[in-house]
Amino acid sequence: MNVEQARFNMIEQQIRPWDVLDARVLELLAVVRREEFVPPAHRALAFADLELPLKPGEAAVVAGQVMLPPRVEARMLQDLQVAKHEKVLEVGAGSGFMAALLGHRAQRVLSLEIDTELAATARANLQRAGVLNVEVRQQDAAHADLSADGPFDVIVLSGSVADVPETLLDLLKPGGRLMGIVGDEPVMRATLVQHAGNGMIVTQPWDCNAPRLLHFPEPERFRF
Repeated sequence: MNVEQARFNMIEQQIRPWDVLDARVLELLAVVRREEFVPPAHRALAFADLELPLKPGEAAVVAGQVMLPPRVEARMLQDLQVAKHEKVLEVGAGSGFMAALLGHRAQRVLSLEIDTELAATARANLQRAGVLNVEVRQQDAAHADLSADGPFDVIVLSGSVADVPETLLDLLKPGGRLMGIVGDEPVMRATLVQHAGNGMIVTQPWDCNAPRLLHFPEPERFRF
C-alpha cells in the first residue's frame, strides 16, 4: 500500500466532500499519522471510511471501543474551531488519535478513557508521535469530579450520548463549546453547544451515528 497516496485519498475523497474545507484541519490530517494510532491488525484499513475496533474480537465493537471514521473526527475538529490558547477535555481517548489532533490545535488537552488498556495504548501512541501537551487519564467521565481540572474552553465527546450531560456543560467556560453525537439509532446528530454567557446555544449541523460512551444517563424506555 502506498501510504501517502492512501492518506491523500482519505482527505480528498472522504473528508473534503464532507464539507471539511478548513485548510488548517486538512493540513493537520496530512501531518498526524493516523496509521500509527490504528491497531496493527487493522493498519491496512487506517484510511478507510470505517469504525475500526481497538481491541480483538466482536466484544470491542459491542463495547464501543472503536476509532471513529476519519471524516467524523475531521468535521468535529473543524466545527469546534479550537485555538492555541485553549484548554480541551476529551471524553473517550480510544487510541489517542483525536487527542493528537486536538493537541496540535490547543494549549492543553485532558483525555479521559474508561478502559485501562486503551488508556495505556493512547499514552504510548501520543508519546511516540511527540504530542506532549495531552494527558491521558484512566477515568470514568460519567462519574468523575473534574471541577479541579476545569473549566474548559472545549469539550469533545468521542462517542455518542442520549442527551448532552449537564455535568459536562457545567465545566464549560463562557464562550466555550461542547460537541458530541447525541440521540438514538437510527438517527443521531452531531450537537454543538456554545456557552453564550447567559445561556446555551445549541445547533445540530449534521447527522452521524456513533457507539455509546459508557455510563452516561439513558432515558427511560416505554415498556408494555
